[in-house]
Amino acid sequence: MDRRTALKNLTADIGYTVATPTILSILSSCKNDEQTWTPLFLSEDEKYMVTHLSDIILPKTELPGAIDVNIPQFIDLMYNDVETDENKKIFKKGAQLFAEKSQKSLNKSISDISKEDFNVLLDAYFNVSVEESKKIVNQLKKNVKNIPEAKLDTYHIYKFLYSIRQYTIFGYCTSEEVGENVLAYDPVPGAQLGCISTDETNGRAWSL
Repeated sequence: MDRRTALKNLTADIGYTVATPTILSILSSCKNDEQTWTPLFLSEDEKYMVTHLSDIILPKTELPGAIDVNIPQFIDLMYNDVETDENKKIFKKGAQLFAEKSQKSLNKSISDISKEDFNVLLDAYFNVSVEESKKIVNQLKKNVKNIPEAKLDTYHIYKFLYSIRQYTIFGYCTSEEVGENVLAYDPVPGAQLGCISTDETNGRAWSL
C-alpha cells in the first residue's frame, strides 16, 4: 500500500472528522518550522520524545512528514489548550514512565536516544498479537480509577503512546499542507454526492 492510499484509509478511519474552530485555530498557529520552538505544555525531554515518535509514525517520504507540518507543536498546543486536566496528568505520568523505562533499557539519557532507538522501543510495545492488542485497547477505554494497581504503569505508558499516535494522524490529516496538497481539497463545498465513482476523486479522501 502506498503512502497516499494509507492516508486515505487513515482519514476514513477517523470518520472524516471536521475540526472544531478551536482546533482549526491551533492548527493554523503551528507555523514555526524551527526545532528551537519553546513548548508550552511539554518539558524538553517530552518535546524530544514527541518529536521523534511522531516522525516515526509519519516520516517524510515523497509526501511531507509529521515534522514538516509541525505535529509536535500541534500536540503541545492541544495538551496546553484543549485537553482535560485528568488527561494532562495521565500524559505526563505516561511520558515519565516511558522515559524511565527507555533510559533503563538502553542505558542512555533521553537526549542521547536516537530515532532508531525509539523505533525499536515502539516495536516492543506495538509488535504484539491481535488478541493482546485488543486487550490493550479495551483497557485504555477505562477510567484510570478502574485500573488495578499492578497494571497502572502499563496503562499510563500506552495512554501516552496512543495519544501521540492519534494526535499525529489527526493533526496531519487536518493540516493545511496535507489538506490542500495530498487530500482532495474543496475550499467551497457544494452538493453532497453520495454515489460517485472513486475514479472521479482520483482515489483521494476529501478535505475542506
